[in-house]
Amino acid sequence: MAQIPETMDVVVISEPGGPDVLTPDERPVPRPGPEEILIRVAAAGVNRPDVLQRQGKYAPPEGASDLPGLEVAGTVAAVGPGAERWQVGDQVVALLPGGGYAEYCTVHATNALPLPAPLSPTEAGGIVETVFTVWHNVFQRGALRPGEVFLVHGGTSGIGTTAIQLAKAFGCFVVATAGSEEKCQACRDLGADLAINYRTEDFVAVVKEKTGGRGADVILDMVGGSYVARNHDVAAEDGRIVQIAVLGGAKAEINVAKVMMKRLTHTGSTLRARSVAFKAELARSVEEAVWPLIAEGRFRPVIDATFPLAEAADAHRRMEEGSHVGKIILTVRD
Repeated sequence: MAQIPETMDVVVISEPGGPDVLTPDERPVPRPGPEEILIRVAAAGVNRPDVLQRQGKYAPPEGASDLPGLEVAGTVAAVGPGAERWQVGDQVVALLPGGGYAEYCTVHATNALPLPAPLSPTEAGGIVETVFTVWHNVFQRGALRPGEVFLVHGGTSGIGTTAIQLAKAFGCFVVATAGSEEKCQACRDLGADLAINYRTEDFVAVVKEKTGGRGADVILDMVGGSYVARNHDVAAEDGRIVQIAVLGGAKAEINVAKVMMKRLTHTGSTLRARSVAFKAELARSVEEAVWPLIAEGRFRPVIDATFPLAEAADAHRRMEEGSHVGKIILTVRD
């Protein structure tokens, strides 16, 4: 085992509340258990679930760290018994149930992947949660196929910028919604065939017009609320709507007859509380399907801003302002 300090810098949630409750602290460095690795963190992604946890609306799964942070990039510092794939010094990225806002974290060895070339640790610090989420929900649950029409709401979010690039890489007609012309242009720059300003245009009407009345085959939605019925309106026959958040409200009124007549599937999922085994299988699928796209330069994470770990509160303020394009990253060390 490499020389590892006894304590580490972390950011804790001192109490539920606004960004100011994210405060620097010190904790003992965890030690890897069986089939776990200890990662010396270089960078950690900031995600919407971190904000919800800070607000007291999204508790960590049982047994997970109480620290926020669902994804990191860094270097393997120690290897527990049975974690045969990894050696001390390997550069990795990892999906965590919590604990990423820290200098060190532990994770089950199967929930880590090699840091994908040619990305830097800072770029890779914001890749895992979004790529895993998009791959599972768009390509596995949504069964998106080449040639289909794909609609993603919130095209400039970390999820949105990832979904646009991956759907385009797999030969789909990509539509994104965003809240300004500048954001719409950012979606086009990433490969979206059509970008719709939801503040000034009706996305249902525009998508129907641009697709000759067909609509969208797969829709990835983070809004919920009033968007649910509109998604059913814009969906193509046999369309699949995948819900991954409900920022606009968890309840909606729908026309069930429309679901029946169009043979729609409305599904959804959350990732954080899924089992280690599920995440391991998802990691294998992502490594096989997405890592080659990164190596070929066909997908690259979009970084909006970076903040030192101790300034996590400012990173959360940036996210809550809603003006970011791509991922917000906490840099822990060079």
